[in-house]
Amino acid sequence: MGSRFPSHQLSNGLYVSGRPEQPKEKTPTMSSVAMPYTGGDIKKSGELASLKKTNSGPLNKHGEPLKKSSGPQGGGATAVSRQNSGPLPPVLPTTGLITSGPITSGPLNSSGAPRKASGPLESTGSMKLHSASMVNNPAVTHLSQDDEYSFQKSFPKLILWSIILLFVMGFIAGGFILGAVHNPILLVVVVILFAVVATVFTWNTCWGRRAITGFIADYPDTQLRTAKDGQFVKVSGVVTCGNVPLESSFQKVPRCVYTSTSLYEYRGWDSKAANATHRRFTWGLRSLERHVVDFYISDFQSGLRALVKTGYGARVTPYVDESVIVDINPSNRDMSPEFMRWLGERNLSSDDRVMRLKEGYIKEGSTVSVMGVVQRNDNVLMIVPPPEPFSTGCQWSKCILPASLEGIVLRCEDTSKIDVIPV
Repeated sequence: MGSRFPSHQLSNGLYVSGRPEQPKEKTPTMSSVAMPYTGGDIKKSGELASLKKTNSGPLNKHGEPLKKSSGPQGGGATAVSRQNSGPLPPVLPTTGLITSGPITSGPLNSSGAPRKASGPLESTGSMKLHSASMVNNPAVTHLSQDDEYSFQKSFPKLILWSIILLFVMGFIAGGFILGAVHNPILLVVVVILFAVVATVFTWNTCWGRRAITGFIADYPDTQLRTAKDGQFVKVSGVVTCGNVPLESSFQKVPRCVYTSTSLYEYRGWDSKAANATHRRFTWGLRSLERHVVDFYISDFQSGLRALVKTGYGARVTPYVDESVIVDINPSNRDMSPEFMRWLGERNLSSDDRVMRLKEGYIKEGSTVSVMGVVQRNDNVLMIVPPPEPFSTGCQWSKCILPASLEGIVLRCEDTSKIDVIPV
C-alpha cells in the first residue's frame, strides 16, 4: 500500500521519510600556498618552479585545475610539470628587486645585470658636463685677463697722450735750437725729464700690483655691525660657500668660491707665440679659466655674516695669489700625465713648448679681504660692487701713481700655504 509521504532508503538499510537529497556540485576553492624564500635566485623564483602545480586558470566541474601545457617542457630529467596561464615573465637581475620601467638600456652581462662601461670615456664625459654646466650657469661670473690690474689700463689715457705730445714738441724744439744757435740746454732738459717719466712708468708697471696689495692690507677694516647703508668698506673674515660652489680646474679642489687656472708659455727666438701680443724671451698667457660666485663672509670684527655679490656677472677685481703647479719642457714632458690629460681635454697642443701652469683659489674656510659697498635689504646684509671705480691715490713714498679699483675687490694670499679654518 502506497504512502502519501515519499520515503527512501539510506545506505545502512534504514528507511526515512522525504525525498533523497540531490548531490550538490562541488564548489571550486582557491588554495593558498606559502611562497618559499628564494634569496633573489632567479633559478628558484622564475615561474615558481619549486611548486608542483598552480591553481590559477580555468577549473573543471569538480573544481580541479585543467592540465594544460603552453609548450614543450624544458630539462628532460625534471619530473615537475609546469602549468602556465600566460606569457613568461622577464628575467630579473640577480638582485631580486622589481622596478618600474625598462630593466636596462644597454648590454647585459652573463648574470643578467646591466654591463657597466668604465675607462677614460666616463671621466671625460663627466668633465665635459661639468665644464658645460659651469659655462652656462648664470650664477657664475667668468673673469678675463682684462679684469686684472694693469698700470697701462688704469692710467688715464688723456693724460698719457698729453705727456707724449709734450715730449714730442720738446724734442722738436730742443733739436731746432741745438741746430740753430748750437745751444743744447733745452734738449738736455727734455731728455732728463723724459728719463724721469719713463723710470716712473716702468716702476709702476713692475711694482704697481704689489703696491695695490699693500694698499688693501693697510686699508682699515670696518665692522659690519656699525656700517651704514651705501658705505664703502673693507671687511676681513672667513669664507663660506653659497648655493653654487666651484671646483678648481687642475687640482680639483672642491667647495671653492673663486678659481683661477692660467697656462703660460715661454717664447724663445724661434718658438711660437702664446698670443697676439707675446714678445720674444718673455712668458705669455695662452689659456685662462677664472670664475667667481656669490659667497658669505663672517666678519672678524663683529662676527656678523654678509653675502658678497660677486656672481651673476658682477664686476670683480681679484688679487688672489697663484702658485706654480707644473713646469713643463721637452725633457720632462712624460713625467706629468695629469698635465697632458688636462691639455687634451681643452684641445691644447703640447708640442715642443716650455709651459707653466699656475692655479689659485679661494676655498671654504679661507681668510679673505673684501672691499665694496654695504647694502642692507630688510634682514639681509650684502656687499655689492660700488657704482664708480675707487681710486687708491698717490703713494709718494713708494713713487706709485693713482690706480683705479673697479667692482668688488678680492684679496687672498696663497691658500696652498695657509691652513684654512673649518666651517
